[in-house]
Formats: sequence, C-alpha cells, structure tokens
Amino acid sequence: MSDAAVDDKVELDLSDLDKWVGKPVVFAELWDPCNATDIRRWVMAMDYANPIHWDEEFARNSRFGGIVAPQSFAVAMDYGHGCHPACVGKIPGSHLIFGGEEWWFYGAPVRPGDKLFQKRRFDGYDVKDTSFAGPTVFTRGDTEHRNQNGVLVARERATAIRYLREEANKRAVYGKEKASPKRWDKDELAEIHKLRYEWILSNREGHSPAYGDVKVGDKLPRRVIGPHTITTFVTEYRAFRQNIWGTWRWNVPEDAYDPAKEDAGFAEDMTYDHDARKIDPRMGDGLYHGPSSGHLNLEKASNIGMGGMYGYGASMNAWHVDYVAYWAGHNGFVWHSKTQFRSPAFEGDVTYVDGEIVEKIDKSPFGVPVVRVQVAMTTQTGEVILKGTADVELPY
Repeated sequence: MSDAAVDDKVELDLSDLDKWVGKPVVFAELWDPCNATDIRRWVMAMDYANPIHWDEEFARNSRFGGIVAPQSFAVAMDYGHGCHPACVGKIPGSHLIFGGEEWWFYGAPVRPGDKLFQKRRFDGYDVKDTSFAGPTVFTRGDTEHRNQNGVLVARERATAIRYLREEANKRAVYGKEKASPKRWDKDELAEIHKLRYEWILSNREGHSPAYGDVKVGDKLPRRVIGPHTITTFVTEYRAFRQNIWGTWRWNVPEDAYDPAKEDAGFAEDMTYDHDARKIDPRMGDGLYHGPSSGHLNLEKASNIGMGGMYGYGASMNAWHVDYVAYWAGHNGFVWHSKTQFRSPAFEGDVTYVDGEIVEKIDKSPFGVPVVRVQVAMTTQTGEVILKGTADVELPY
C-alpha cells in the first residue's frame, strides 16, 4: 500500500481507500442459476465458436455430454465484471479502467443449472506515475467463486486503474484520432474473415495435443477478433449476466457495511443512480447511465480521457483464456491465467491474438505437468494491448 502521491501540481486524495484495505466488500448476488442460453450468449459475445458451448448435438456427443461453459464464463456469473472489489472508496475527480486479471481455476466446470456464490475483498493499492494520467492508483480486489454445492470453482484477483479525469484529458494519450475509427474496405474485411474462419477450423473437434509432443517455441494458431464496433461492444456488455435488468440484489450481512453503493468520485453522469433504477432500470445498468456508459458514448469517453469508444477489459481477459483453452482441446485445462491490459480495444480496430509455448513445467503447483503459453494481443498497427500467460494441462 502507498501513501497519497504528489506529482508537481497533481494530488490524489486516497484517504477513503485505507479504511477498506483487507475487508470484505461488495455483497451483490445474482438471483438465478445460469442456463444454456446464458452460456450461448456469452460465447456469441466473445466470438468464441467452440461448439461444446453452443451446439447441443455436438456437445451431447462430446465427453461433456451436453453444453458446458468455457472457463472464461466465471466472470459472467459475477457482479461488476469481476472488477468491483478493486473499486471501493472515493477518489474525488476520478474514473477507472481495468488493468488486468489473474485467475486460478480448480477443475470444477460450470454447467447449465449452476449458480456461483462470491466472497469479495479489497486487497489494497499502489500508486505509480503513468504517461496516461500522472499519479495513478492501481487497486486490487479478490473474488472467490463457489458453486451451489460449495465446490471451489475459481479465484480472481482484479486490478483497476483509477486516475484523475482532468489530468488524463490534459495529457490526451488517447487523442482525437480514436474518435475517427478506421473503416475497413471489402478486401480487408475478407482477409479478416478468412483468418477468423481458419482459427475456428484449427481445433473445432477439440483434439488435445499431448504434453510430450509439444515443445518450447511452438506457436499457437493466430486468432483475429473484430473489427470492434458499437454492435460488438453492446453484444459483449449484455452477455455479462449482471447487466440484464433485475438479475441481482444486494445481500449485505447484518453485521457488515458495504461500500459498493458509495460515491467513488466519478462524474455525475458516470455514476449509478441506485434509487432511480428501482423505477427506471436504465439508471443502473451501466450502458445508458453509469460508469460503463463511456464505452458507447463518444462525449463521455472524451470526458474521461479515452478519446473514442472502447471495449471491456473483462472481455479481453476472456479472449485470452478462450484462445488457450481452444488450442488445449477437450482434455486440456487452464489452471492459471494472468493478464496485463496495456490499452483498450477501440472502435474500428481489430485484435490479433498470438500465443507461444515458453515453458514446460513437469512439477507444477497444480499437481500436474503444465505448459506455459505466452499470449500477446495487438492491433492492426502492431500496438500491444494485452500481454498474458496461461498455465495449461495437456494429456500426458
């Protein structure tokens, strides 16, 4: 944890964060178990065409015996895109973007009819100087996911980047060019679609490479996602189950206080109105009103230093996990994943996903040999927007 930081004329007021460090926070709970349509909606939004997650006949004939969720789906069974426990306490004049995610999985798949229950805590924060906004707060929040039988499914540590809106606008790292997204011509789109289709065919049957047959330096097939548009952003947003009207409730224990509904220091038009949402659910769904509305509103995006409309960090992490899982096949399993977000996916861009085996670990902390895959996501200009690793089990 760090003290309040001063960078010349820029000062952060972090006095409200300290009292939440190490404490349970965000007692929100989804009402309903998931169903097969929730899973299908998720993979459609993530453009993840693995048939075990959407094709009933294919899934029934697989080793899973029916529709099963991808490992990335755990975040869609949560409140706040997994990031909310990293965003408690008021920083006046601030906003946030996602900074990265770390996940540990425990071998329990999510199937239709399952419900996940969460425990969340605010871990703490560090202050660093960034070109984007000067003194910037990197906050950490932890979430534990267990199913209705008490079985541990996953743990997540989310990192949020909290910054001063005025300073980000002054520095204009994401300039006005983001407000004029690239327009792709017919031939360019045909090439994108060709690469996308080739990736779908690269392991549609779910074959798993043997641990003994892969080697350091092997490259995974390239994936492309995009072009990103308002349509794709809305499709992603509505696939997170909490973003559908009436799907969750506050469930605060009698002896606890939850700071989740408190003012975080965001602009008024970027703040949920929890009283108004009881009558008009738009006022609390984030797409029309609230912190996420800047993703789809150019004026709001500009007001928080983003320059143009942009995608969701939790989606980028899902692309990462899905990419590795698709290569690993039906008998593979991602035990650990860690990502660092360098930039959002902006409107008009495409995202190329490339992976390479960088290590084979015969004796891993997970009790099985794992392959470590390093993943990079880049735009059409070569800008790196994500770096990550995944430790994945393959048949031995």
